[in-house]
Amino acid sequence: MVYIHIRQQVEDYAKWREGFNSRVDVRKEAGATDEVYIMCNVDNPNDVTLILGWSDPEKAKAYTESTSLKAAREKGGVTGPSEVRILETAA
Repeated sequence: MVYIHIRQQVEDYAKWREGFNSRVDVRKEAGATDEVYIMCNVDNPNDVTLILGWSDPEKAKAYTESTSLKAAREKGGVTGPSEVRILETAA
């Protein structure tokens, strides 16, 4: 199984979450599975970590580098660069 791991800072979690929820179909088209974990730092709810299941490492990488995601990050109030990793389960 492949996962996209993202850690990012957002201006306003509620605003960011609304945008994230609106992009389910976009992620599915790009190879996302139904596996989604969203966590916030207990001391700072605008410090968000995501773990998203993905069908294939190449599709995951393409999604993380897409102009669509870049535009969504800007619209959703992501501040600064995100820490992004493509992971797979270990054998």
